[in-house]
Amino acid sequence: MVTNGVRVLGALADDTRRAVFESLPQGPKSVGEIATALGVTSSAISQHLKVLREARLVMMRPAGNKRLYSLDPRGLADARDYLEQFWPSALAAYSAALSTAREEQPPA
Repeated sequence: MVTNGVRVLGALADDTRRAVFESLPQGPKSVGEIATALGVTSSAISQHLKVLREARLVMMRPAGNKRLYSLDPRGLADARDYLEQFWPSALAAYSAALSTAREEQPPA
């Protein structure tokens, strides 16, 4: 089963999508603004935004004849929740590595 946390990581694996995502913390932007900033066609940006919306990383709101895109905190929460499941075992492995390193050091 693919969780949304996995979907988020997959969406951000693409360099252009990641650049689109990273362009939004400063505030909402239109497709045209993102396309101009990244040097990519508006059509391509729209396709990338669709994937980011499906992963709940961005949200869209209409503003006149434009659509403004901004970050959606739900996707980041999904990614954090997904990655946190690995944290206890990562800490245990780190602790074990420290213990092993201490045991292998010669006495001072």
